[in-house]
Amino acid sequence: MALINSYIYLRGLRQVDHTVFCVADGQKTYYDPMTGRPMPYSSGQQVKHSILDELSTLLDEPRAPVTFNWKLPMGKNGKRSLEEGEAWSACDPTYADQLIGGWMKASKDASEGAAIKRRSPLSISAMRPLHPTLSGLSKELGTFDRSNHPEQHRIRVTDENGKEISHEEFVNFLGSINRTAPLRKFLPDDQMGARASGLFIYDVAIDLKTLFSVSLNTFDPEVSSATIAKLRDEGWTTNKAETRLVCPQERREAIMPALAQSLINWRITTNQSRTYSPQNTLAFAISQNANRLGAAIRADLTEASEYKRAEPIIDSLDGVSTYTTLVAKAYIRDIVATADALDRAEIELTSQLRNYNYDA
Repeated sequence: MALINSYIYLRGLRQVDHTVFCVADGQKTYYDPMTGRPMPYSSGQQVKHSILDELSTLLDEPRAPVTFNWKLPMGKNGKRSLEEGEAWSACDPTYADQLIGGWMKASKDASEGAAIKRRSPLSISAMRPLHPTLSGLSKELGTFDRSNHPEQHRIRVTDENGKEISHEEFVNFLGSINRTAPLRKFLPDDQMGARASGLFIYDVAIDLKTLFSVSLNTFDPEVSSATIAKLRDEGWTTNKAETRLVCPQERREAIMPALAQSLINWRITTNQSRTYSPQNTLAFAISQNANRLGAAIRADLTEASEYKRAEPIIDSLDGVSTYTTLVAKAYIRDIVATADALDRAEIELTSQLRNYNYDA
């Protein structure tokens, strides 16, 4: 029986241990008005990137090529200068990461033609705390320490002119001021940054109408006329309403189970090696009703102390398929968990993806 609702909503609950989601500018945070504290999060863009990486890996297919444009304009002084231009996506839905992730190709140069864009059929939230009291930030003291093997390392000392001071002279100097010079360096705070821990959730809405098709609207095009001709040659067909070009069924069948697995088992691959966390999934919920989905995995306030505190809740609700892993039993009391929970979630999600009429 085909799905009537054209959206599938997902929510995942993960447990994070002393890690960092992004290394470019340290751990990202946002201000929480309930507690007045900064809350760690991973952006929806980072979650999306991780999902597409997992999808490409499972399909054993490369990510779509990107063109990086540079310009060498001639200046008034008669010399050329290097300027960075736009990065162009392939805008080709035959690549799985483009079909699922969408694209944008725009240029300030009118000779390059009008902008071409495809909105991703996946709407992805940031991965953020389940509740402000169920997550937090901490810092660690870091050292670069080689003091256990002093025979393998050396200390180099220079004077104000850069001239190296002898070993004997430096030893005598240390004795005169009653100091030592260990083979150890404490890392400054700006190199360590904040670390995130706690229970985090992420949400995904899948638009089935656009999941495996591209628009034929010529007024706001998703693909070029040349790409449309190429897709037709490769077996893409027009839907019944003649408004979209639909991906062949064989290709859809190959992508669906990989997409389901990617949405459940993706991993952030950019966190630092010294702060790796497996980010175990505690629960995963699937529904066609976004409001019920939010109630299935939530946090409830308790009155156990004078301070506001919440406890995580995983509920069984009508219209929501909820899957709870064994790891969750360490954080939530009185729940039914199974070892194959995520495997069954993949099967359920793949089934719902298949039960939609993409040719309508």
